[in-house]
Amino acid sequence: MEDLDRQIVAALTADGRMSYTELAERVGLSTSAVHQRVKRLEERGVILGYTARLDYEKAGLPLTAFVAIKPIDPAADDDAPQRLSALPEIEDCHSVAGEDFYLLKVRVNGPTALERLLARIRSEAGVTHRTTIVLSTPYEGRVPNLDGAKKTPLGGAGRGH
Repeated sequence: MEDLDRQIVAALTADGRMSYTELAERVGLSTSAVHQRVKRLEERGVILGYTARLDYEKAGLPLTAFVAIKPIDPAADDDAPQRLSALPEIEDCHSVAGEDFYLLKVRVNGPTALERLLARIRSEAGVTHRTTIVLSTPYEGRVPNLDGAKKTPLGGAGRGH
């Protein structure tokens, strides 16, 4: 990705509602040039969509937890993400290295709802779990460091020197 595209993506990640005019001023291009670049970034799948950031406590979902899961039977099909995809309380599902198979980020309205969700996760996916409840979130959804995505002369990720 070119430096200008990185700047555009960083600006839109920070404020997805930024107008093309504001974006053009920020990166030093014309509005039409920025519009074309954004369209190409969307077509290439770099930009997947635009969302609103929420205050989850005000939205009625004050409890966030991370749930590490692994199958009860390691020889069983590895289909937990598909089995759990209909549970709207699961915000993210990551395949992870280490002892666990997946790490889920869940949001619910309280401990009772979390207990019910954990029971559903166990029964629907045939997994064991370890749960960590989030006490506070100093920051979340930060703008990614796209400079770290620059390619080195050998083709790997590097500092862009």
